[in-house]
Amino acid sequence: MSMMSITIIGLVVLAAFIGLSIGLLLKRKDTTPNHLDTILADINRQQAEMTGRLNSFADMQEAAKGEINRTLSERLDSVSKNVTHTLQESREKTSKTLGELGERLSLIDKAQQQITALSGQVVELQHILDNKQARGAFGEAQLADIVIDGLPESAYLFQHTLSNGKRADCLINLPNPPGPVVVDSKFPLEAYQKFKQAADEIEQKTALQQFGQDTLKHAEAIRDKYIITGETADAALMFLPSESIFSELHIRRPDIVDKCRSMRVYPVSPNTMSLTLNTVRAIMRDVKMREQASIIQKEVHVMIEDVVRLNDRISKLRTHFDQANKDIEMIETSGTKISRRGEKITALEVEDSNKTSNKLSDKPDDLLSSQADLP
Repeated sequence: MSMMSITIIGLVVLAAFIGLSIGLLLKRKDTTPNHLDTILADINRQQAEMTGRLNSFADMQEAAKGEINRTLSERLDSVSKNVTHTLQESREKTSKTLGELGERLSLIDKAQQQITALSGQVVELQHILDNKQARGAFGEAQLADIVIDGLPESAYLFQHTLSNGKRADCLINLPNPPGPVVVDSKFPLEAYQKFKQAADEIEQKTALQQFGQDTLKHAEAIRDKYIITGETADAALMFLPSESIFSELHIRRPDIVDKCRSMRVYPVSPNTMSLTLNTVRAIMRDVKMREQASIIQKEVHVMIEDVVRLNDRISKLRTHFDQANKDIEMIETSGTKISRRGEKITALEVEDSNKTSNKLSDKPDDLLSSQADLP
């Protein structure tokens, strides 16, 4: 309850008390003037006390009002600061979010452009696959890329014409045996698409049968055109440019694969073609090693002769070293004897130099005999 309400209630109570007191006085018949003065004085006193209390209440109300205003001002300042800080953070977050959203929209726009370009490429590829000639050219180009990446340039020929006038997509020059191997690209796409788009089991069975017949027809054409006795190997490769077609052929129609192999026509996919080329490269490396074997043996023989000649020269050099060692030993012996003779000469005790001279001159044979001991 506010101070204003308390003040109003006090005034109402005071007025009611005064009115009640006056009413009681008027009702009393035995009220004397003195007694009435006393009552009025008491009422005045009570009124003064009530007035003082009301004034005190008013002062308290003013103080409380000031406190309330100060508290409200502080709280409003705090709320204003919080709201300002919150708005600043919200503005920063919103700006950051909008920036990130713009970047993401830019990425989405780029991705959309790439998807659009990819869709156009897919449509273009579909148009290529729908046309038999374009589809054949696509398979040949894929085959050429794999062969170029897997073999050296001297190991293959593209669009090579055989002796029967037929032109092979690719001829791998393997040595005999087995001889040059023909690789021909085939793309049995129509029956495969019918199989994938079949609505029920009957349509799938019909499409699979057609798929097998088309593949077998391609294998027979390769056998008749590109396997020539004495010119090519007795086997050929049928390149299927699609991994899906290759896998479906082996899973759904393994009987057709067996028939192709019985005709010595082997289906390969892009992945298996790369593995096959690794084997071909190893065979070519082995053939080159065999071709170089005679040259290697000749060089080894020459090297052995050089080693024998070197050993002979080392033996002769060792003989020279042995003779030099003997000569050095003889020189050392002579030097030792000379040293001993010198020591004997210096050890002689003579009385005078003349006697020594006469003694030496009287015995020339001893000196000659001592010199004879030298080597």
